[in-house]
Amino acid sequence: MFSKLQGLGRITDWIHRKTLSDASRAQTEKWIVSVALLSFFAHLLLICLAHLGVFGESPPELLADPIAAIYTPFSFILIYEVYLLIFFLPASITQYIAKQYEIITLIVIRRLFKDIADLELTANWFQNQADLQFTYDIITTLILFALLYLFYSLISGRKPLAVLDEGQSLQRFIRIKEHLSALLVPVFLILALFSFGTWIADVFFFAPGLGSSSQNLNSIFFDDFFTVLILTDVMLLIVSFIHTQDFAKVIRNSGFIISTVMLKLSFSATGLVNIALVIGAVLFGVGILYLYNQHERLPQGSRH
Repeated sequence: MFSKLQGLGRITDWIHRKTLSDASRAQTEKWIVSVALLSFFAHLLLICLAHLGVFGESPPELLADPIAAIYTPFSFILIYEVYLLIFFLPASITQYIAKQYEIITLIVIRRLFKDIADLELTANWFQNQADLQFTYDIITTLILFALLYLFYSLISGRKPLAVLDEGQSLQRFIRIKEHLSALLVPVFLILALFSFGTWIADVFFFAPGLGSSSQNLNSIFFDDFFTVLILTDVMLLIVSFIHTQDFAKVIRNSGFIISTVMLKLSFSATGLVNIALVIGAVLFGVGILYLYNQHERLPQGSRH
């Protein structure tokens, strides 16, 4: 059993070196930029073909308007953000959570480009569902960006705890997070390929109607991936006891799990419920981190 664990450790170390090093990050960034540009022009080409009638009288919704072509490169930017989330996991749990919030913000922004393509500039703005969705999403983007600013301000404003910079328990915890992040890489790749392949097959071959749902489009891959993140957060909470049994950290990490669960639930909701879950999740995370920081500033003797 021990030899099997050692073998798994060697595999995860290899994955970490090959995919999560600084050099791999730089190479992945260049690759994503290239693919995003190529996908943008490919999407525009498909839209031209759709207007020429190649896909019949009712092409998928993402081929109806040239503005919708922005949706595709944004999807690859989101993929890179997922990669960064995995990349930052060993370094900092708070940075890892911040990347989750960045991802959900970019999902809303990506949805905005689709909303723009569906806009109807009429006097009955607040009676039109597509116009209302655009209004909801643009306000949500501003709120999420403000909350992200607060979250990063709280991270940078934390009191440094030099006493935790040394010690075998911290090193073991970091090693466990490195193994965990390495295991997330193949999970991420398998989920991405399966989700994208299934969606392409459904839209173009089996069930073209799926292409018309904004909710279906935005939940592709990310609904399943956030389920994986919830399981990852729970594992981080459990293994964090190797590093510390501090009550405040347990509450903070538990709060982050609740925040991730709310983000996961948002993919199953539409309209104002979706927006309330997204904003509520990030606001809850900001509140948890603020209270944790305040707790850490208390004198040592008053924490017990």
